[in-house]
Amino acid sequence: MVHVIKTRRGSIHNTAEEPQAVDIPQPDPLTVRIPAAIRMTGIGRSKLYELIQSGDIEIVKIGAATLIPVDSLRQLINRNRR
Repeated sequence: MVHVIKTRRGSIHNTAEEPQAVDIPQPDPLTVRIPAAIRMTGIGRSKLYELIQSGDIEIVKIGAATLIPVDSLRQLINRNRR
């Protein structure tokens, strides 16, 4: 809501403060969905599912959602560094 006050001299003052943009740091995600894991790692979808099936990448099932812990992706990358 904007409140406008006219003074005797005809000047107008807006008494409502403008909303300030606040940068609130967002925590890093604990898990990501399959499409995000593909983008993050550069691994193809089929290969990602193979790595899940072999146990090289962990998953978390919550309802119908398949989530991949980001730590599991980091561990996979670190294990395969040359």
